Amino acid sequence: MADLVKELISGVVDSVLKEILKKTTGRATTKRKKRKTRSASTTAAARKPASTARKTTATRKPARKQVSKRRTAAGRSRQRRS
Repeated sequence: MADLVKELISGVVDSVLKEILKKTTGRATTKRKKRKTRSASTTAAARKPASTARKTTATRKPARKQVSKRRTAAGRSRQRRS
């Protein structure tokens, strides 16, 4: 009787360990999307007359310097899930 109980318990423990240690399925790597390049005919500068296109490019402010943003623990966790 003790042997039967021992065998039953070891079987349950083995199955639980296998379930815990099994790799989770369905977790894919993050999906990176490529930027779509627009053709020259669809850009805003191409649609405007030549005189106004030159004015906007000359008076444009320079791009802002990018500042690195520290990721929070919640943000990292969210990134891992997706």
